[in-house]
Amino acid sequence: LFPDSFEESALGLIPKGWKVGTVGEEFNLTMGQSPPSSTYNENGDGIAFYQGRRDFGFRYPTIRVYCNAPTRYAKYGDTLVSVRAPVGDINLAHEKCCIGRGLAAIRHKTDSRSYTYYSMLNLNDDFATYESDGTVFGSISKQSFSDLTRIVPAKLIIIKFENLTYSLDQTIENNENQSRTLANIRDTLLPKLMSGEIRVKEAETIIKE
Repeated sequence: LFPDSFEESALGLIPKGWKVGTVGEEFNLTMGQSPPSSTYNENGDGIAFYQGRRDFGFRYPTIRVYCNAPTRYAKYGDTLVSVRAPVGDINLAHEKCCIGRGLAAIRHKTDSRSYTYYSMLNLNDDFATYESDGTVFGSISKQSFSDLTRIVPAKLIIIKFENLTYSLDQTIENNENQSRTLANIRDTLLPKLMSGEIRVKEAETIIKE
């Protein structure tokens, strides 16, 4: 699949037949917008809301706040990129969610989820320049984000990469789902077991259900 030679480009030597492009040319980019704070809640009213990277985890954010009047959305599987202090932290949307002004949602125009995620990780050095440009709080605008240059492989390479990595990423997601389910069971049942509200046999029945 890979060319057997290189050619010159604006970014130096790149594989023959590949090209230099921008994020805006290759990806669909949605910048977050924060709804009024009066629409936030922690009781599950509305959809998950992420203002910035505060709730980011190893790969997926943890829902802490909901919003009942969302304005900008990320789709399930979109890559979430922190665009304000710090710039460039990355997670994946675990569900359709509302994103505030501290985040952007991005997806490659082929809908390749894994390729998008790893492409954003590969822009780490570019994002770092917006953290060290002399301002007190780093940030990157939609235009600057869209204008970031990158090497663009042939479409066949992107498709093959997605086919190889998606199943691995899906395994990670399945493990994450299982971990969250077990944590929820623990947090629900352990206090009741400790207080004597229910007995072990009752807990086993609840888990089976």
